[in-house]
Formats: sequence, C-alpha cells, structure tokens
Amino acid sequence: MAVVLIIDDSPTELHLFQGMLEKAGFDTLVADSGEEGIKAAISARPDCILMDVVMPGMNGFQATRRLTKDPMTAPIPVIMITTKDQETDKIWGMRQGAVEYLVKPVVEKDLIAMINQVMAD
Repeated sequence: MAVVLIIDDSPTELHLFQGMLEKAGFDTLVADSGEEGIKAAISARPDCILMDVVMPGMNGFQATRRLTKDPMTAPIPVIMITTKDQETDKIWGMRQGAVEYLVKPVVEKDLIAMINQVMAD
C-alpha cells in the first residue's frame, strides 16, 4: 500500500489527516516539524507528502524547497496544506516545488482524490 508522510506541527491535524488516510487504505508516517519531515522523507521515501505551510522553525515552503532540490526526495510529490486561502501562497508553494495545494479545513474525499491523482502522474 502507498505510504503518505504527513508533516504538520499540530497534533490535532496530524491525527485528523492520519485517520482520513488510514481509513482510505494508506499507510502513514508523521512528523511534527519541517526538519523532522525531511529526515523522515529521506529515510522512508514515502509515495506522497502532505506539508503544512505554517510551522515554527523551518516552514513548509522551506522544507518543500529542500525536499525538491535533493535528488533522493525530489521525485516525491508534495501537497501543500495551509489555513491561508490566498493566491499568493498557492503560487509561492508551487514555486518551491509543491505539485498541488489544499486549504484547511480539508474535505476528506478531495484529499484522497488529490493524493491518488498526484501519485498517478
């Protein structure tokens, strides 16, 4: 089964996304910071990454940029997820290497469909 790495500093969001994904049949890994997410991505090589934008320390834009510049993790699609609903954030996220963008609160069926889509591309 496909593995999705969820990177978010909120324990509530981690739990929510993990529940949605496991219910849909995905295996999940979690990291609570950009730094830990990068380590987990390098060691586990997940099939997809869900990346929160606003996190203390290394934010989601910075972590995505690092992942997409590393040859080991560059092929892994990153979906940015944020509470901000601004076109500039979407553009900025895509410039950092994200392949898609969702705004919280995320609708479960939309999330699952997007993950399946980016992994098929």
